[in-house]
Amino acid sequence: MPRIAMNRFWNHGRAGNLAGKTLLLVGCLLLGNTAAQAAVESEAVFVFNTFSFLIWGALVMWMCAGFTMLESGSVRTKNASMICLKNIGLYSIAGLAYYFIGYNLMYVDVGSVIGSFKLLYGPSEAEVALLAASEAAAPSAELIKKGYSTMSDWFFQMVFVATAASIVSGTLAERVKMWPFFLFTLLLTAFIYPIVGAWTWGGGWLNEMGFKDFAGSTIVHSTGGWAALAGAMVIGPRYGKFPKDGTTKATPPSNILVVTLGVFILWFGWFGFNGGSQLALGSATDVIAMSHVLVNTNLAAAAGVMTALAFSRTILGRMDLFAGLNGAIAGLVSITAAPDIVEHYWAVIIGAVGAIICTAGLKFLEKVKLDDVVGAIPAHLFAGIWGTLAVCIAGGGNLGVQLIGILAVGVFVFASSWVLWRLLDLTLTARVTRQVEQLGQDAGELGIEAYPEFVLMPEEEDRD
Repeated sequence: MPRIAMNRFWNHGRAGNLAGKTLLLVGCLLLGNTAAQAAVESEAVFVFNTFSFLIWGALVMWMCAGFTMLESGSVRTKNASMICLKNIGLYSIAGLAYYFIGYNLMYVDVGSVIGSFKLLYGPSEAEVALLAASEAAAPSAELIKKGYSTMSDWFFQMVFVATAASIVSGTLAERVKMWPFFLFTLLLTAFIYPIVGAWTWGGGWLNEMGFKDFAGSTIVHSTGGWAALAGAMVIGPRYGKFPKDGTTKATPPSNILVVTLGVFILWFGWFGFNGGSQLALGSATDVIAMSHVLVNTNLAAAAGVMTALAFSRTILGRMDLFAGLNGAIAGLVSITAAPDIVEHYWAVIIGAVGAIICTAGLKFLEKVKLDDVVGAIPAHLFAGIWGTLAVCIAGGGNLGVQLIGILAVGVFVFASSWVLWRLLDLTLTARVTRQVEQLGQDAGELGIEAYPEFVLMPEEEDRD
């Protein structure tokens, strides 16, 4: 009996039945590959898989802290408190919405398009029975055969939907009202994202066609990017961002140290995002594959940073730290569709190309006068599209199928998001007043400032 399996067996339960366990253990040692040994090894696989979902999910949840730091450092100090509130709020909304309806739509009884509309989600009957039994009870064969705890899978999937919602927050910072944003987040996490997930990871029509997206370049990041693009178009740019003389008003990050910390947190959390998407930790094959995923994730991000810095002077006219930080995110997003590729040099190439696309995208948004405070649309949408197509180069994807998936998700998410933002704007007025925007949402909408020792200086009237 392998040592890990033997230890797991010996520690199962606490006191009692020691003699029986000892006899069974001796039998396993004498007879080798017995049914008892196989049962213990299967339980060990169950434990490792469940632990993988939980620990990697916790890392992905920590990405919410990264988005909070990135966004709060990117906005002007007068809006930092609102960013903090929106990020902890959207994570809470995502968890509740995915529990009540989102997971069922995405994974339960999925047909070609959508899953079940029933409410709530919980552990299996076998798991409930095990918890209700005595401490010495053994898990059923039915439970062990599943390979992981039901709610550990729910938790891992839930933190992904929160990531998609975080992308929208950064783009619309400094001018979108809190409650309309929260309402949009509720609908995004309860319906829009789960429907996209049902088409793909849930086994729907795109999955049947062979669409490949290992950890969500399109399913998570482009979904958030399309929703952010729709919101930016409906709500419009910040006052004075694009004056009538054709120039662009510079709005540099208020705290580049915090932005950099946020990017490092995101980079760290991405190991859980991509590594956990192996969805198993019960064999040598899984561990090797996960190792490749983490290495490729790191290589793509590193290549993204250096490439963005190298090209920022040519594209933006200056060596731009903010572009380099977004290059890291673009590299991470780009490799997310196929981090399981074996040839590591492809991760470097994919991440580097994603960073160039992102840096050029920052300039493009200025040209078309689309205001994206943190550069989320180039980093998540543009790089997400590239990463999904890059699967055809090194990950065995079919170009036609990948294009269909990109277009289908784009049309559905953008159209539904645009309609929702228009309805919210018409009914609740999604944008803060000009006075609140000039004063800052912290003082004007929340009544609490992130930096109260600073002297509040409302901006002069901007010339649009």
